[in-house]
Amino acid sequence: MERIIFHIDVNSAFLSWSAVEKLKKDPNAVDLRTIPSAIGGDRASRHGIILAKSVPAKKYHVQTAEPVAKALQKCPNLVLEPSNHAMYHIYSHQFIDFLCSLTPDIEQVSIDECYLDFTGIAHNFESPVAGACYIKDTIYKRFGFTVNVGISSNKLLAKMASDFEKPNKVHTLFPCEIQEKMWPLPVSELFMAGHASVATLQKLEINTIGDLAKTDPALLCLHLKSHGQLLWEYANGIDDSPLDSEPYQLKGIGNSTTLPKDAVTTEEARIVLRKLSEKVGQRLRDAKQNASTICVEIKYATFVSVSHQTQLHTPTSVNEIIYKNSCDLFDALWNHTPIRLLGIRTGKLTDIAEPVQLNLFDYAPLQTTASKKAAQKSTAKQAQLDQALDKIRTKYGKDSIKRASLLTNHIPLRNDDE
Repeated sequence: MERIIFHIDVNSAFLSWSAVEKLKKDPNAVDLRTIPSAIGGDRASRHGIILAKSVPAKKYHVQTAEPVAKALQKCPNLVLEPSNHAMYHIYSHQFIDFLCSLTPDIEQVSIDECYLDFTGIAHNFESPVAGACYIKDTIYKRFGFTVNVGISSNKLLAKMASDFEKPNKVHTLFPCEIQEKMWPLPVSELFMAGHASVATLQKLEINTIGDLAKTDPALLCLHLKSHGQLLWEYANGIDDSPLDSEPYQLKGIGNSTTLPKDAVTTEEARIVLRKLSEKVGQRLRDAKQNASTICVEIKYATFVSVSHQTQLHTPTSVNEIIYKNSCDLFDALWNHTPIRLLGIRTGKLTDIAEPVQLNLFDYAPLQTTASKKAAQKSTAKQAQLDQALDKIRTKYGKDSIKRASLLTNHIPLRNDDE
């Protein structure tokens, strides 16, 4: 039997999950998906960005990743909801766990999309379309959000199919359907065709995917090098990449905030770094990950950005360790000019349950056994404190408990997932 691949994508995931959560708490609440609404940023922020938007918001040409201020100019009545990444991870796990109950042959590529190899379970359904409709309808009935399902014989065409008309749709794009369904589309709709590549193609009078498919690949390689060959193959539906069913791993977790007012002192910056550290630490623990690298980013009032990172001796998700390392990085990086944005990112993540390898510094001859034990005990206490605070915030709300130093220094944070 020919291989059958599904690409399953949650429609406007962050906004859909927020809408479902609000309706759970208040069945009489307005469904965010039915009104002009978006996730991300707020009206007080100077440079918050749109993370997701509703179908009604699209009619006002609100776009993902554009500044909130620009979106509000297009749609003054746009309803903005803050992001909630802990909640998104819960819904993502429900989504993936359901699919894993059908087959283990799943490749998760992000928090809200995955590939599923339908071949091994095809005998359970009348047809691939019937199987896709069962998945789509069951997800909606069980969890309250919608998905699009693309069906084809390879991953590329399945993904292209899932991007056709939305929401809550099933589409096929088999090789025999490429000329009819894919070739008339603008070349910008092709997977992996970025802005720079599209601009180059348009200069060559290549405006549709069909134009690209019929172009001599040698000409494409002349202008776009190896990427030109890849785009030509994709335009012709050629993709032999395997489905990797290894568990999806986060590459990093970070947060940044554009400040309502430029920071000009170390004290102001450290207040922001403290809050960012606590947010990043909680998100690491929610994802059950420890980080081995910490990076601090500064964007100056001149819009020049700089960053610096450090490798930790021991992976961590402890707020205080993240904060102290971030302060050290900031002190080494800042040039004492006004700061518009601060960010903390962590990388080289490992499962929080993995045993921690001791490092050579634990055996430094000048470090006494007593001092080592004291340091280890202090770190353990900090970890226990962080976990206790997480439980309180989960039960009573994220603002139910705060450091005294942050009570009069409210800084809105924008989440940057990696």
